[in-house]
Amino acid sequence: MGIFDKFQALAANRRELETLGIDPFGVQIERIISPTEGLINGRHTILAGTNNYLGLTFDPECIAAARTALEFEGTGTTGSRMANGSYSGHRKLEQELAAFYEKRDAIVFSTGYQANLGLLAALVGPGDVVLLDADCHASIYDGCRLGGAETIRFRHNNAQDLAKRLRRLGARAADALIVVEGIYSMLGDHAPLQEIAAVKCEFGCYLMVDEAHSLGVLGERGRGLVEELDVMADADFIMGTFSKSLGSAGGFCVSNLVELDLIRYSSRPYIFTASPSPATIASTRSALRKLASGSQLRQRLHDNAKHLHAGLTALGYTLGAPPSPVVAVVIEGRIEALKFWKDLLHHGVYSNLMLPPVTPNGVSLIRCSVSAAHTTAQIDAVCAAFADLRLTV
Repeated sequence: MGIFDKFQALAANRRELETLGIDPFGVQIERIISPTEGLINGRHTILAGTNNYLGLTFDPECIAAARTALEFEGTGTTGSRMANGSYSGHRKLEQELAAFYEKRDAIVFSTGYQANLGLLAALVGPGDVVLLDADCHASIYDGCRLGGAETIRFRHNNAQDLAKRLRRLGARAADALIVVEGIYSMLGDHAPLQEIAAVKCEFGCYLMVDEAHSLGVLGERGRGLVEELDVMADADFIMGTFSKSLGSAGGFCVSNLVELDLIRYSSRPYIFTASPSPATIASTRSALRKLASGSQLRQRLHDNAKHLHAGLTALGYTLGAPPSPVVAVVIEGRIEALKFWKDLLHHGVYSNLMLPPVTPNGVSLIRCSVSAAHTTAQIDAVCAAFADLRLTV
């Protein structure tokens, strides 16, 4: 068997897309006009699939901070945090994240994917047990795989199933790690975090919550579902990313556990990856200050999410979850979803196409992500495009 034989099914799928004239994974935004607008295929397009929840990618203060860092610290660190890649800004951002969450300390990683990969691969290894929600992100699965821990999936958002599986572990349950997300990226649904935290406390194990899609979105201060549901004290590890609400790139983990610092010396993705550029760190710090300073952007985001959700519901579409910044439309059939995505782009709306096997329960999704920067007119235009295509579904 040749090393490329395993790709035959993938190659067949690619040929099918070429036959249909559809390339959902090779879209190039030729010019960014604003956080919510761009040129795609020469057409003015509403960006409704970027996860730019607070619209901070064009924030003047964030841009100014990045520009200053570029001027005085250069374009990159050219080294890992363990080598020459720890600048003062990296540590300051960690301290600011810890203060924001009222936790003892934080670790900053180069990407959100690496935050999960690096934390889990170092934290849990052979002989350890991780119980993760079946709909967890690929980075969580990959971190468990890299560390070599025994991985047990429990049914999505089902605290009773989690408790049943912990009970089967007997004495091992006390050292187990539970992993869930705040908002799940495919459907936009929330974890039943209070119930999950109660199970965690019952068995005395550890809890990790990935707030990638809920940082800046939920909670009085934007600290995510752990704050929204008042379970922050029960979360031993809180993960997050800078690439959504904070408008840059990178990831982090905050914790009260003193052992968090040991992750720096045992996490291969942390040790062997160049640290984030000074400009990225500077813009992230500026965005975090803006996020923490008020709730106006969050309120605008939720207003827009409710507007889009109500509009699509009124049109008769099946949506994946109650109102959330992630608005996922269920489309019956893979080919139908591919054609719908293409037609939506021709109507001037960029969205995300999600297909099996990465989607829950094998459904096909047209996923929109709402931003605080979207105008009412843009939300209405997205709804109008869906209305025009309603008869094709």
